[in-house]
Amino acid sequence: MMDFQVVVLAGGFSKKLVPLVSKEVPKALLPVANRPVLSYVLELLEQSNLKDLIVVVEGEDAALLVGGWISGAFVDRLHVEVAAVPEDIGTAGALRAIAHHLTAKDILVVSGDLVSDVPPGAVAAAHRRHNAVVTAMLCSAPVSGPAESGSSVVKDKTKKAGRYNLIGLDHSKQFLLYIATGAELEKDLRIQKSILRAVGEMEIRADLIDAHLYAFKRTVLQEILDQKDTFQSLKEDLLPYLVRSQLKSEILFNGAPQREENANEKVTSQNNQVLLSQILSNSSRPNFHELHELGSYGSASARRTHKCCVYIASKSKYCTRLNSIQAFSDINRDVVGEVNHLSGYSFSSHHNIINPSVKLGSKTTVGPHCMLGEGSQMGDKCSIKRSVIGRHCRIGSNVKIFNSIVMNHVTIGDGCSIHGSVICSNVQLQERVVLKDCQVGAGFVVIAGGEYKGESLAKKEK
Repeated sequence: MMDFQVVVLAGGFSKKLVPLVSKEVPKALLPVANRPVLSYVLELLEQSNLKDLIVVVEGEDAALLVGGWISGAFVDRLHVEVAAVPEDIGTAGALRAIAHHLTAKDILVVSGDLVSDVPPGAVAAAHRRHNAVVTAMLCSAPVSGPAESGSSVVKDKTKKAGRYNLIGLDHSKQFLLYIATGAELEKDLRIQKSILRAVGEMEIRADLIDAHLYAFKRTVLQEILDQKDTFQSLKEDLLPYLVRSQLKSEILFNGAPQREENANEKVTSQNNQVLLSQILSNSSRPNFHELHELGSYGSASARRTHKCCVYIASKSKYCTRLNSIQAFSDINRDVVGEVNHLSGYSFSSHHNIINPSVKLGSKTTVGPHCMLGEGSQMGDKCSIKRSVIGRHCRIGSNVKIFNSIVMNHVTIGDGCSIHGSVICSNVQLQERVVLKDCQVGAGFVVIAGGEYKGESLAKKEK
């Protein structure tokens, strides 16, 4: 995939993920099946032979941690520059901050929290084939039935609105004609008549999610970031703007947009519709676009139209972002469960993976869909089900761990019961602690006999 530069937006210390993130663990280094979530995107890019990367991290401290990990894990495999940008700058802001480093014809932008097996190379190829200004990857929305009891870690009221998109496609399902996300969906659905006139019909889909993996034509991306300095979000500002402006062709005189006389306005908009419907109907001819770049104004003016395309991943593919505490738990469970091909490990005939160095006491059982990291030890009569245990954990006797994630160097006393919870690194649970649907932040100590339900326990960050 020559001449594609990749920008990975890796975030920083995301507030939504407190207490899982901490000063030592930015979002990109949160573990999924005992390796940093960022490693999944980097390996996916590597498999598509996309190896020229800029990894953008919010905040200097987070950037040092992420950069240190990458240089160890991917030495000689990828060419990576790590760029620190200010915190809370937004995805468009992060891209704007490094835009001067972009030189390739096309830019692939991907969120660092994406865990997927959809090949990014396929999105890049579709983008090139259509000569599009943007190509967005769309995935099937997960069918959210009632989760297993106890598996909902957080009752997330905002989840519904945030994940839900309305997406308008042409009949060939290659062109993105309309997109509405989050807040806009509270309002009435408004679609420009001009779009409908131009395309004749549009298919509105509510079962597709914007996976936050985009290919952009570099010159257009840089121009918009430069001109629209208030745009903060790629997904909510920049992409909808590109989609809306597909029909507003600009008449350029020597590179400067001119105000047209009113008399021409109607003609122009009608010409645009004819133009777009021709572009769409002839979209299989890749150079069709060039035929139309000279408008009805003769060679003095160049008419710019642009195409926004989609790449729709097949339903069998996995595609989820680690952007909430609930998603953190779901993805860990999936990667040691239904989609364990993503973990990079080979699972035993018992459908679990126990590092050879792990020591298990007598009558201790480890069920399917579990992972136990190196150097961890467990006492007698423990039961582990559907859980991930990190490295070098010390677990006493008669401990039950169900549907939970335990990070590294955690000490768990005798008789503890942990259900639907996340226990961060260096936590100490004294004996007989009962946790249900809790998150325990790094280094926290839970006193013997404590019982907690649905709580977030963490040290106050200094």
